[in-house]
Amino acid sequence: MNKRIGVIGIIVEDRDSVENVNKLLSLHGDIIVGRMGIPYKEKNLSVISIIVDGTTDDIGSLTGRLGRLKGVSVKSALTQK
Repeated sequence: MNKRIGVIGIIVEDRDSVENVNKLLSLHGDIIVGRMGIPYKEKNLSVISIIVDGTTDDIGSLTGRLGRLKGVSVKSALTQK
């Protein structure tokens, strides 16, 4: 399968989900190129940006599993090729 490069934006509004988010990111560490996380204390949430390089199946698996977590919103953008 062809690999694609993309960015995944994650907003964590439920602090109880932070541990599960980190576990999923570790499980998919082989496709993660870089990560930036910013706690937004005034709004009581965290914003995480992930750069990925993997197949659409691998990236979809990660985003799908993240999106099923309570209080977690996920969006992704991938290259066309």
